[in-house]
Amino acid sequence: MRLRLILINLLGYVCYLSSATALTYKLHAHEKACFFAHAQEKDLKLAFYFAVQSGGSFDVDYSVVGPNEKTIMEGTKERQGDFVFTAKEPGEYRFCFNNEMSTFAEKMVDFEIAVENESKDAQLPSKQGTSPEQTSALEESILKISRDLSTINRNQKYFRTRENRNMSTVKSTESRIFNFSVMESLLMISMAGLQVFIVRFFFQGARKGYV
Repeated sequence: MRLRLILINLLGYVCYLSSATALTYKLHAHEKACFFAHAQEKDLKLAFYFAVQSGGSFDVDYSVVGPNEKTIMEGTKERQGDFVFTAKEPGEYRFCFNNEMSTFAEKMVDFEIAVENESKDAQLPSKQGTSPEQTSALEESILKISRDLSTINRNQKYFRTRENRNMSTVKSTESRIFNFSVMESLLMISMAGLQVFIVRFFFQGARKGYV
């Protein structure tokens, strides 16, 4: 029972270390969308991940701006990105996506913003009568599980991005094949009608010549 309580406390501690926001946003043509994260103090770690799931050439412009309106990072026509940087000062950080380059293509962007809330040197929650060795072993196990879950999460995002992009390519190819088939059918019908008209014209001309 005591071991279970310690495990629950350590899980709560690991979850409290960082707060994350994972969203999927539909970015319209000529649109610029910004999202915000607040760092309560300096030297905190901020993680920023994004991937364009569908739309156009699967690319988007992005920028990260600090509290002093100084650009921390930016890029153009990027398909995805995964960044971690240190907050040099507390305040609000702005993460923006820009689709102004697209004339009509909408982009589906999957992104995540994570902010570390606590220093990793903070004291772990402990139960009275628990030895430091036991707490340390549990801490290492929990952190290992956390790292493994993070790796699994990143792999899931990668395969989800590939699946969405491949599905978008399949839909685009299917639409092109359908449009080509329709155009081909209309062209064949037009050619058949033109041939009938030409044949009838020749026969009518020949009949008038006999008369």
